[in-house]
Amino acid sequence: MRGPPVSTASLTADLRALGVRPGATMIVHSSLSSLGWVIGDAPAVVAALSAALGPEGTLVMPTHSGGLSDPASWVAPPVPLEWHGRIRAEMPAYDPAITPTRIMGAIAESFRTHPGARRSAHPRQSCAARGPHAAFVTDDHALDCAMGERSPLARLCDLDADVLLLGVGHDRNTSLHLAEYRAQWPSKRHATFASPVRIDGTRHWLEVDDLDFDDEDFARLGGDFERDTGAVLVGTVGAAAARLMRQRALVDYAADWMGRFRR
Repeated sequence: MRGPPVSTASLTADLRALGVRPGATMIVHSSLSSLGWVIGDAPAVVAALSAALGPEGTLVMPTHSGGLSDPASWVAPPVPLEWHGRIRAEMPAYDPAITPTRIMGAIAESFRTHPGARRSAHPRQSCAARGPHAAFVTDDHALDCAMGERSPLARLCDLDADVLLLGVGHDRNTSLHLAEYRAQWPSKRHATFASPVRIDGTRHWLEVDDLDFDDEDFARLGGDFERDTGAVLVGTVGAAAARLMRQRALVDYAADWMGRFRR
């Protein structure tokens, strides 16, 4: 066990010491286990984040549900080929109210169910938000633009939001995907993605063309951003390493970096 228990009150104090701004809009990527022994588990962390931002702040988290996808693309684990047709036919359509997150962590999964949280309409790469700007961030999420200009990530950029990495690294920094849309490099490409959605009350297996994402260089990119700009506040929240930065500066840097280093 690492250190004494942490609580909503101690986490709030740590977040404020790191530099979380009351009234800000902030997207959070997190790992509950990294924080140590949390009194109250994930809901206590959500409460601390909300307290640090205050009533005028807007809290945002990615609430991705990657399992709502074509089984032909599944590798962890794959499923037998003969199952594919039945899965496509019977997979429940995305429902913002009840579809669980996948590989987002306990804090994001808790946050999406909190009273007042709004969740965007994308079946695989949704975001949830709570606060004065929640509707602006989550509404009008285009089904063929998972993390680009018609997504919550771009609306966060409009708001000059903050990004908080709480016990995770830049490899989990979703805002870097927005930079992928804005950058140009020789091997940039699109792909077809499919998910079950409900349109006008009817379930559809929807196929869309969208950017083929690549996060393999995000850790290196994030490290370069920290080194080159000095724009990342680094500290400790609970037992976790934490990083706080402005999203617009990060995305601008990342788009230029991808254009220079991706092939």
